[in-house]
Amino acid sequence: MPPDLPALLPGWVWLVGAGPGEPGLLTLLGAKALAEADVVVHDALVDPRLLRMARDGARLVHAGKRGGTPSPAQPDISARLVREARAGARVLRLKGGDPLVFGRGAEEALALVAEGIPFRIVPGITAGIGGLAYAGIPATHRTTNAAITFITGHGAGGDEPGDLDWDAIARGSPAIVLYMALKRIGTIAERLVAAGRSPGEPAAIISRASSERQRVHETTLGGLADAARTAETPAVIAIGEMVRLRVGLDWVGAMTGRTLLSNPFKR
Repeated sequence: MPPDLPALLPGWVWLVGAGPGEPGLLTLLGAKALAEADVVVHDALVDPRLLRMARDGARLVHAGKRGGTPSPAQPDISARLVREARAGARVLRLKGGDPLVFGRGAEEALALVAEGIPFRIVPGITAGIGGLAYAGIPATHRTTNAAITFITGHGAGGDEPGDLDWDAIARGSPAIVLYMALKRIGTIAERLVAAGRSPGEPAAIISRASSERQRVHETTLGGLADAARTAETPAVIAIGEMVRLRVGLDWVGAMTGRTLLSNPFKR
């Protein structure tokens, strides 16, 4: 561990991104926080192997929010962070992916600000980047897309976000990555097609990205609803011509011998 990294001090909260799944994608600052924290408040999606890196005697607090199951309320999680820090603990809030990308990290940080609790934000690799990379799909490529749009399929009230201009997204986004959209992908795909996207446009569902249980289902925009019926959560969904490049870039498949559930583009 480099000797000049900052220390997690008593009374501080570090909001740390754990990455999409693979423990090796944790940053050095994240690993240092695990080695120093008195309390680790972690999401359900954090790999158990990362939690085993916590120092002896650290308290592990499960604060996972999973759809369809009883979950801690967000205000209660934020209050727990404040309470632990005020008691003098070194607090690590370990969140899947990146804490500020569809992760409610900003809500927790603002709660700390309101209570005068010092904090640090440690970015993590978000699933929309790391998950695509482990699936062999580049987020950008100069022959396919010079822009990419990240969208949550899960609004604040639990439904599909209602404030999105799907017509503008369909026209202006050559590549789209959807988070938490598996249950609503049929409706979203219909909206994109109605706005002018081709139902034959390449698409892929990446389930449990970067983990040992990762599975990738290549399909088309029009076939996403059917593909989603057998896909596991958590999942990210990629839509765009860059998905075709997976034929040559599936390095995980080449390494493990795994095969696609289907591949309509392979020649």
